[in-house]
Amino acid sequence: MRRAVGAALAAVLALLAFASPASAHTALTGSDPAEGATVAPPSEIVLEFANPVTLPQVVVTDESDARHELGKPESVDENVRQPLKAPLPNGDYTVGWRAVSPDGHPISGTFEFTVEGAASSAPATPSAGAPAPASSPESAPASESEPEGTSANWLWVGLGALVVALAGGGVAWLRRSKS
Repeated sequence: MRRAVGAALAAVLALLAFASPASAHTALTGSDPAEGATVAPPSEIVLEFANPVTLPQVVVTDESDARHELGKPESVDENVRQPLKAPLPNGDYTVGWRAVSPDGHPISGTFEFTVEGAASSAPATPSAGAPAPASSPESAPASESEPEGTSANWLWVGLGALVVALAGGGVAWLRRSKS
């Protein structure tokens, strides 16, 4: 009987030692405009993921933290499309995005691009008599959230605790069997 318990415990430990964590996190594989690109004013932002995502959120801000997205993003297959208020004036823009991976974990990130070649129909800075646009918490750019590997780390902690519990239970059972 002890031999069977020992073999079962060894088998469980071997499986845990060589098991790799299941990870269905997806990743951003590309975008249009691309990160760091200088482009003519785009009419939309397209995010390309390795796998389909759900509940996407996209925020596009300029240097003054004014937002430029129009409506909600649309997720079709591996692509997320976010329409923009048109046309974007010349300047630097930050795209903050967040979505849910197929495994249910949130992923997020940011990237920047520059617009050049826009028709200058309005001055770039407010005139002396015009009030500056008000800033609100909603206009803050998106920031990086938790690293993608965080859930995998918790998986390993849980597996380690399981191994310790199984080993402790095995030792206690063996001691009782000797009595």
